[in-house]
Amino acid sequence: MANLFRDRRFLVLLALGFSAGVPLPLTAFTLRQWFSESGVSLTAIGLTALIGLAYAFKFLWSPVLDHAAPPAFRRLGRRRGWLASIQPLLALAILGLGFTDPVASAAVTVLVAVLVAFLSASQDIVVDAYRIEVLEETEQGYGLACYIWGYRGALLAANAGALAIATFAGWTAAFAYCAALIGIGFLAVLAGPEPAAPPVEVLPWSRRLKLAVVDPFVDFMGRRHWVAILAFVALFKLGEALAGIMTAPFYRELGFSRLEVAAVGSVFGLFMTLGGALAGGWVVARLGTARALVVTGLLQMLSNLMYVALAQAGYSPPMLWAQVGVENFTDGLADAAFVTYLSALTSRSFTATQYALLSSLAAVPLRTLGASSGWLAAGLGWSWFFGLTTLAALPAMGIMLYLLARLPPPPQPARIP
Repeated sequence: MANLFRDRRFLVLLALGFSAGVPLPLTAFTLRQWFSESGVSLTAIGLTALIGLAYAFKFLWSPVLDHAAPPAFRRLGRRRGWLASIQPLLALAILGLGFTDPVASAAVTVLVAVLVAFLSASQDIVVDAYRIEVLEETEQGYGLACYIWGYRGALLAANAGALAIATFAGWTAAFAYCAALIGIGFLAVLAGPEPAAPPVEVLPWSRRLKLAVVDPFVDFMGRRHWVAILAFVALFKLGEALAGIMTAPFYRELGFSRLEVAAVGSVFGLFMTLGGALAGGWVVARLGTARALVVTGLLQMLSNLMYVALAQAGYSPPMLWAQVGVENFTDGLADAAFVTYLSALTSRSFTATQYALLSSLAAVPLRTLGASSGWLAAGLGWSWFFGLTTLAALPAMGIMLYLLARLPPPPQPARIP
């Protein structure tokens, strides 16, 4: 393994994962923290969920990035040429975001954030293709691990790091810092090898779209209970999404500082999520996918009650640690079981495509229904709102039990050596 990680391709993937992770908080938690400090209404903050629709629909323009020649840096090749074309624009968009003023014109800030999300989603498309093509099949696991660790590191840098810099130097400096971080990915593109382009049959765009999108969906819709499957995928994270969008203004209204939110919500929360994901893998192996999905789904639903407890406690750092720890750990647990079950639902003939499309479409209801979270929080108050987010998980739990009874996952050994 040591010799394997001396290969520059893995260092390149670590850096590209970092570059891919930087923009996400800037259109989500970090942006909402900025909005809440600027006095933007809860209803408007909730609508920022719509910014992330680019991540949900990125498969629509992926054929262009997959087959068209890059507009610049063509000497670097197709994959690196597209990355080198996108990343400077992404850095400039992030820098420009920091120069907007949510107080004077929140609409301009949102429009620039939409541009950041679009360029970020485009970068993701190319990075995923590069990662798959630059490695042999036996190296994919190590490559994905490098990408994930780079991505997680970027979430810390662009979330906790940006909040800390904003505390001491202001929001413009925080976004300039994040724009500079994209340079790590750009340097990796220049240093990395260009994967050999696989021989492909030249097909009309309409035929490629049919093969990539239509055929997998036609196959999926031929399965039993496919409507229930889509409903389950769409609703499983609804309660978490509604609560998560309002986290930044909620913490601020309770009186927690940027540094407290960065240390607890971002740093500690990330490690609890990773710990929950590891524990979730153990639970799936121990209980089997079906029982693990029921147990972890229930824990994920009940964890939202910790928000209610924090709302009742008010400004209480110990309660903040407890809420963040429980909520992030249970989310990691549930993610492990959910991904395992979702993978088992895909057809072997279209595994990658169906999983990618299901994952993308799963985000659409979260981004759209989640946009109402600010309006609900403003109308109900924090305790009732977070109580509602707990109840929002009940439909998915009911559909899950329905599916497990009719489409149980394949049996597996339920023991740990």
